[in-house]
Amino acid sequence: MRKTMMLLLALACSGLAEAAVPAWVAQSNRNAELLLTLMARFNPEDAAGLGVEGHDAETVDLGPGIFERRQAATREAIAELQTRRAQTQDGAVLQDLDILQDSAQRNLDSERLQHELLLPYYPVARIAFSGIKGLLDPRIAQERQAAALIRLRRYAGLEPGSTALTELAKARTREAMAQPGLLPPYRGELEQDLSDTPRLLEGIGQLFAKSQIRDYQAPLARLRAQLKDYESWLRREILPKARSDHRLPPALYADSLRQVGVDVAPDELIRRALLSFAEIRNEMRALAPLVAKDKGFASEDYREVIRALKQQQVANDAILPLYRSTLGSIEDAVRHEQVLSLPQRAAAIRLASEAESAMIPAPFMSPPRLIGNTGEYGEFVLPLQVPGTAGRGDLKTDDFSYQAAAWTLTAHEARPGHELQFAAMVEKGVSDARAIFAFNSVNVEGWALYAEAEMKPDFPLDGQLIGLQLRLMRAARAFLDPMVNLGRITPEQVNAFLQREVVLSPGMAQSETDRYVFRMPGQATAYFYGYQALMSIRQRAELALGGKFNRQRFHDFVLAQGLLPPKLLEKAVLEQFVPAELKTAG
Repeated sequence: MRKTMMLLLALACSGLAEAAVPAWVAQSNRNAELLLTLMARFNPEDAAGLGVEGHDAETVDLGPGIFERRQAATREAIAELQTRRAQTQDGAVLQDLDILQDSAQRNLDSERLQHELLLPYYPVARIAFSGIKGLLDPRIAQERQAAALIRLRRYAGLEPGSTALTELAKARTREAMAQPGLLPPYRGELEQDLSDTPRLLEGIGQLFAKSQIRDYQAPLARLRAQLKDYESWLRREILPKARSDHRLPPALYADSLRQVGVDVAPDELIRRALLSFAEIRNEMRALAPLVAKDKGFASEDYREVIRALKQQQVANDAILPLYRSTLGSIEDAVRHEQVLSLPQRAAAIRLASEAESAMIPAPFMSPPRLIGNTGEYGEFVLPLQVPGTAGRGDLKTDDFSYQAAAWTLTAHEARPGHELQFAAMVEKGVSDARAIFAFNSVNVEGWALYAEAEMKPDFPLDGQLIGLQLRLMRAARAFLDPMVNLGRITPEQVNAFLQREVVLSPGMAQSETDRYVFRMPGQATAYFYGYQALMSIRQRAELALGGKFNRQRFHDFVLAQGLLPPKLLEKAVLEQFVPAELKTAG
């Protein structure tokens, strides 16, 4: 479930019409239909969100025997992909078939591990909010949005043949409780989900209220009552059994790293990240005195300089104008420095609802549908306030709403980061295998962190310092996440370190800690690892081309490849980009 939610939050669109794409892409997309059909069968909300038609009113399959049925169907799909591979000669299609088979096999292995080791637990409010929001997005056509009411009624068990999602969730958990030795959910995760449920229900109501759909009040009231009963059941049956130790079994944590694209051992990742952290901090120590002098600050310590910059908070109604103005300045620099090719249209930036901030308590990119796209684009979404953490109240968050922070965040989430990364796939056309099933956080977040670094020299001094601070945070993630999951440091020590050395607010530090501990163990390491991989590929291209290297053409080539993993991207750069550049240069 977590992986498919990540997929919807972080992917881009493949999207040209079938007649407009090259023959090999059309052939590859027919192969990808095997896995899209599989997704639609068991997780129709995800498939519909990607743009697969005919599944808008359907809901997640939590029926009896779900594990066995899904495993069998995945094995059948893998066997068919292997058969098709033996009958294929086109090199690009073969590469995509390998991507598809690897994706299916990783899902198969991950589901088996979770089935064998974990007591299943379902955050029903999160599932329902995500499913409704996916249909009531303003970018979705009105005729499709009407299915949201049917989906809501199915969640509540009011549609003929449907069973309330809360009852299905309880039934699957009860079944598994009969198996000895399964690890129960982490107490902190349960408590946070229970705390977020009212916000998410309110968010569902707000989505319907803004739509043109009527008669949603009664099924929403039914779902609210069911979730109240589900909460009572969780507190009575599951919370007393919940584990206080957040750590996953080593095999599951290793699987989490593989799923996000990190293919080195945790100790090697820790070693690299500690070294990088020290080097970035040294850069900050050198730059902070310049910022202090420019701003008239008393202290030259990078921590105190950042705290002083954070005092320059922007009022809520001025945040969007600030980020839009910053985007314009970055785009001017991209054009002037010929960093890469920019589209003529404007990028979309908006503020998050409270429910969206509960789902993702940080700035993020909200993608459009990935299949059948007709011109929809991603949105850079900014939370004004990260909702309070369970049992801790509303913790202060001041990390996004001051001027110096806008530079790096805009470069990461908008341009030349995620928004442009996603838009390039919309406009240039990429196979579904590369846009959807090659996805992992290393591929996506590596580019966005790389984009920050490319633009940092064009930022004002205070923007450069915050750019380094956020890169420092990504290095910290890459050693704190594995260390806390291996039991070498406590969550409390992680939180304190992030506030003291990275200068995160209490709210952001807690959000980061929760991310490593139970929200998405392993995922936060992907930024650092992907950034290093892309930097390495860039340097190999520069070495091969020498003075003939052109960074605009390099970046345009990288974006045109879709979400290829680093090894495949490096192969494409060295075997396609470099020879073509050498030939062009004569």
